[in-house]
Amino acid sequence: MDASVSNPAVVLVSGGMDSAVVLAIAREQGFAVHALSVRYGQRHTSELDAADRVARMLGAVAHKTVAVDLGSIGGSALTDTTIAVPEDSDGHVIGADIPVTYVPARNTIMLSLALGWAEVVGSADLFCGVNAVDYSGYPDCRPEFIEAFERLANVATRAGVEGAGFRVHAPLLHMSKADIVREGLRLGVDFAQTVSCYQADGQGRACGHCDACRLRAEGFAAAGVADPTRYR
Repeated sequence: MDASVSNPAVVLVSGGMDSAVVLAIAREQGFAVHALSVRYGQRHTSELDAADRVARMLGAVAHKTVAVDLGSIGGSALTDTTIAVPEDSDGHVIGADIPVTYVPARNTIMLSLALGWAEVVGSADLFCGVNAVDYSGYPDCRPEFIEAFERLANVATRAGVEGAGFRVHAPLLHMSKADIVREGLRLGVDFAQTVSCYQADGQGRACGHCDACRLRAEGFAAAGVADPTRYR
């Protein structure tokens, strides 16, 4: 680790609004943020362009994008274009069950990558933007998952066994989308630079109909804030 960088933390940054707020929170808490994004075979890469903007905008000391081909195993509408992304017109209820946009083991894999980088840079702190209030029903966004992964991190690594141990921070876990919007504005997050849509186009413009778009729009509306999202 560079001796000039003290108090490092690894923050998962997808390019969406939640992870941008988490990065800002980690910075406010005094961490030197090492932002980690994952090219996992998602439908579009405009969110990765947004992740780069967010990392630079919010003062990450480093930003790394790693590639994992989750598209090769399929099983999700976010990696397999033959599976339709659910939209508001099909009558489904967000969060009622686990949707086809769930990517098998995605958060486990991403946190594992963050854990590896944390060992390399000498960090004991991992941050992620999972949320169990206004979310799509993914099993790896629950408190039980975060607690279990933290236990895993502390038995599966040299730093966990020989060092001070790891902490997995999920500061948005119990916040509503409106609360996340308000917290982001307090921290100076420019939400116009983020991309949340499951099927954004190459310019990052949102569809306005998928679950991610609906939750995002509802969050801004509930917070009484104008929605800065660019729609196609």
